[in-house]
Amino acid sequence: MPLNRLLTIGVSAGAAVVLSVPAVAAPASATPSHHRTGGSLVLVGGGLADDNATVYGDIVRLAGGAGKARIGIFTAAAPVPSEDPDADTPDCNNSVCNGDYYAKLLTSYGAADAQWIPIDLDHPQAADDPAVAKQIESMTGFFFGGGDQYRYVTTMTRGAAQRDSAALAAVRRKLRSGAVVAGTSAGAQIMAGKDMITGGSTEPGLRDGAKPGYFEDPGVLGYLPKGGFGFFTDGLLDTHFSRRGREARSIRLAADTGNDRVFGLDENTALEVTGVGGRHRSLRVIGQRGVSVLDLRRARVTDTGGVWGVEGVRWSRLTEGDRYRAERWQPVIAAGKERVIPAAGPCTVPPSDDVFYDYALVGLAEGLVDQAGCAATSGTSYEKDPQFAAEVTRGRGFAGYRAGSTTSFVDAVIGIRPA
Repeated sequence: MPLNRLLTIGVSAGAAVVLSVPAVAAPASATPSHHRTGGSLVLVGGGLADDNATVYGDIVRLAGGAGKARIGIFTAAAPVPSEDPDADTPDCNNSVCNGDYYAKLLTSYGAADAQWIPIDLDHPQAADDPAVAKQIESMTGFFFGGGDQYRYVTTMTRGAAQRDSAALAAVRRKLRSGAVVAGTSAGAQIMAGKDMITGGSTEPGLRDGAKPGYFEDPGVLGYLPKGGFGFFTDGLLDTHFSRRGREARSIRLAADTGNDRVFGLDENTALEVTGVGGRHRSLRVIGQRGVSVLDLRRARVTDTGGVWGVEGVRWSRLTEGDRYRAERWQPVIAAGKERVIPAAGPCTVPPSDDVFYDYALVGLAEGLVDQAGCAATSGTSYEKDPQFAAEVTRGRGFAGYRAGSTTSFVDAVIGIRPA
């Protein structure tokens, strides 16, 4: 399946354990709107399996339920057919065939109707077509596919001020009135508020810092100061998070832009936000992996011989069933997860030689969860010009929780410096 065919999810409610974390005021960006109630966001980090009935079924549920849900599908982040060499084959990966693919898939999971919203780079003017706006108004939920989030900006907003097109304004109205807006990969990233990431590799980003704009060079850590659609405003968002080792690039972006919090979405995992536009939002996690919350309020940027570094980034990683109280900066561990008592003995966690890739940092943190003898775990970057070292230590409130093979932890501390 093409990489941009990724999805999002919802979560089941359940009892929870509230961790003792000091409550502080939410950042200005998290201030609720004047709307008393609102809809839901379902944000997935990518790589969601087609057979994940929990995810697809929950999108349908949030859109009104089986036999009632009407879901509009946006795929403008994908290539247009003329850019797809496989456009006329079963291996196609473009806006039109992806729209058809998701329509059939969501219908198979119970949607009464699922239909493509015909906006893409070949048809950006459709975003201001009254007929398209009317089509959107008839929907009870929406799904945004993956690809390149900047294509959503160019097709669904207008001018340097990124004013809403008629289509985006209609989606915004539907969200405020109770609809669900789901997105995967780029489709989740576009939901972000100010300083939305537009691309960039971790190690070049750490070395050179974040730059405003959109760049063809995949090594440049770019961001859009005005952000994406602004549906999610509790912190920065990043996707494919631990699989692609994006913890460090998000930390650099947050530090450079003055943001105090990042939500990192792992693959096959989603963050559901209910009460969007209201005074009481609820954030929950579901799926195979986790959602990382990086807290930079007490972080300190360093400079060693002209090489950037940072100390004191607090890191909690929440897994299925866990919640997060954004206004209190408070992780909430789901009931039924047992606190892990680390085993005595010497530390046997080996240092990583590719620490910003493929769950390496997660593995180092889980070493702290499991082994009492580990005062710190560490690793170095694969790139050597310059080479960075990352260290994970226990914060004052550090604890790990486990249900089966899934581990949650709170209050780990990340430091990054020249190796």
